[in-house]
Amino acid sequence: MTTKIRAALVVVALAALLHTAVVVAQTTHVVGDSLGLGWLVPPGGPIAYATWADTQTFVVGDILVFNFTTGEQDVARVSKEAFDSCNSTNPISLKTTGPANFTLDTVGNYYFIGTMDRHCPLGQKLAIKVIDSSAGPSPPPSPRSPVIYTVGDILGWVVPPLGEVAYSTWAYNKIFIVGDSLVFNFINGTQDVAVVTKEAYDSCNTSSTIAVYTTSPTTITLTTTGMHYFTSTYERHCGLGQKLAINIIAKSTTPSPSGAATPPSSSVDASPGAGGPTAPPPSSSAPSRIVAGAIVLLSIAVAFLH
Repeated sequence: MTTKIRAALVVVALAALLHTAVVVAQTTHVVGDSLGLGWLVPPGGPIAYATWADTQTFVVGDILVFNFTTGEQDVARVSKEAFDSCNSTNPISLKTTGPANFTLDTVGNYYFIGTMDRHCPLGQKLAIKVIDSSAGPSPPPSPRSPVIYTVGDILGWVVPPLGEVAYSTWAYNKIFIVGDSLVFNFINGTQDVAVVTKEAYDSCNTSSTIAVYTTSPTTITLTTTGMHYFTSTYERHCGLGQKLAINIIAKSTTPSPSGAATPPSSSVDASPGAGGPTAPPPSSSAPSRIVAGAIVLLSIAVAFLH
């Protein structure tokens, strides 16, 4: 076998290795996985999927997976205008069988909604931005110090006059991180705060709770990532809308400023999301090393061929 033939075979083999490395480097994103959601109407409104998307980096070639029960949900890729108005009359594509996969084959913004009755207005919508893999990941958002949130602000923790939309609206534009605190203000003897599972939250069954707090103000420090659920054990309070669902994302590394406010003395560390989903580990750098090595060897082989 001549030297040029051997070199040509090396080029072919290394090209195959490079192709394999690129395939390995692709990422499959399961929508809502770190929140324990899947693809459904989220309890906290559209902020749930917006928050999930903020924790991901999407590059060309990645795959987006929507897990849902066929017949109960669907997913449509739509334009920005249709996304903003929840108009599903002319989608770019529509998939009705779960799980549904979308390959992210171009850079730019992608928009997805559920087309079933009121699902999109209730928060079943996802917007993502896809970048070129050669551009590298976007810089992470600037970290911040922990924040103390007063649930409902001036409304406090009560049976809201407008039903559960009051607390979902309150939580809508807020980003919760590990280390933040929730303060529940109520009149002792008329309310309480129960930390519950998603099943108990959905059914308003408070016969089994993770924790119950009866003294106001109650301050709960958020110590784990994922969805956290709160309601009241008082009769019919949950059914009338005294319930709150929020998503907690990864911890900030910025130290608290010296002038930061401290929680009230009744502060408790409830760890309401214990046992729930945690942030995924950092991606391995092995694929990038394979690509780099393959490129170097391919260059050497080509030079040798000539």
